[in-house]
Amino acid sequence: MSSQASKDHLEGQKPPLLVDDHSVATVRDSKILVLLRGLPGSGKTTLAKAIEQKYKDTSRLISADEHQIKPAVRSSSGSDYSKLDDELTTCFEKREATLVILDDTHHDRERLDKLFDMANMYHFAVVILEPKTPWRLDCAQLKDRNHWKLSLEELKNLRPTLEKELLPLYFGWFLAKRDEDGMRKTSHEFLEQLGNLKAFKKRLLPYGCEDKQKLDLLKYFAKSPNILHCTAKYCDYGKVLGSEEYAQQEAVKKAYSKGYTLHISALFATPKTVGAQVELQPDQLLVWPADAEKEVMPKDTFPKGSRAHITLGTAADIQDVQTGIDLLEFIKLQQSGKDGEHLGDLTGAVAGKVSYYDNGMWLLNLSRKLEVKSIFSGYYGKPGVSVPLRGSKKGILNQCQIM
Repeated sequence: MSSQASKDHLEGQKPPLLVDDHSVATVRDSKILVLLRGLPGSGKTTLAKAIEQKYKDTSRLISADEHQIKPAVRSSSGSDYSKLDDELTTCFEKREATLVILDDTHHDRERLDKLFDMANMYHFAVVILEPKTPWRLDCAQLKDRNHWKLSLEELKNLRPTLEKELLPLYFGWFLAKRDEDGMRKTSHEFLEQLGNLKAFKKRLLPYGCEDKQKLDLLKYFAKSPNILHCTAKYCDYGKVLGSEEYAQQEAVKKAYSKGYTLHISALFATPKTVGAQVELQPDQLLVWPADAEKEVMPKDTFPKGSRAHITLGTAADIQDVQTGIDLLEFIKLQQSGKDGEHLGDLTGAVAGKVSYYDNGMWLLNLSRKLEVKSIFSGYYGKPGVSVPLRGSKKGILNQCQIM
């Protein structure tokens, strides 16, 4: 192998957030918790330090080794993590870093669930990385490589917990923090302008409001995802058929931790959801499942990627998955030749034409597409984690008011 080929091979073993310029720039604008996972001696610390060095101005490396936490089966449920967790919590609360790197074996599910909860609490996306060293699962070699001097038997006891890939609730593109903040402001502006539109005020019945009432859309759409994202593949932690095969696809492996720019062409609101339509680019369609549209509308045919969206908010008791279904309803109407009735124009950051499709369905075709940076990763925490939208501390109470 030539020196250049050898270098290319080594670069290919590194995650995109280390070697891809666009990914590096996106990570710098994001809030990410990187969890290094693997057996002792497999190369986690080397990888962790490489990431820390790459992002030395914005990162913080926290190591289980420095807290003398010896890797062992079920050791993580005890009090040995209390000091490490204190350090991690302080880092989050004092905003000491936007990229937090945690170097540990991460073999225990109970321990991982606690970390996922912490990430959600402080609005950090999670990226799980494992070293690609040839010996990472070779206990005979690891016996001589790990500084804990773990025996062959101890390593073999740990290996089953790390051999199987950790699958998320879903894979998707998670918006960089700066772009997420901007997208939330755009969502608020869209809802405020739409709610003040004369044509909208005359069509409140689908939203449960009578005549002579005013609807506060910010209160109506009471929930918003904890981190704005565009879901690519729902896995339910591996319970969904085909999840493991999806995760093993070469395109998915190459995309993991890579930065992408999402293009938003329209915003829409229905009595159930408010969302953004995403136009996937050719490289993004590589990780888009062929059956993504059929999953929710098996009797209809749509172009691949039609369901791609960002959920911006939902009404009470409505699940986020409904947003993609609502978007396909718009596309289904358009496919049948119905373009909606042009009932107004919005200005500013949400400039564009507003069309009404009956049954409370409003679509804003943006005059200028929005671009947002994102990282392709997985969501590993509990389902249904959301935050209240601005001006909605107690859900949708008093959403309709007499004008």
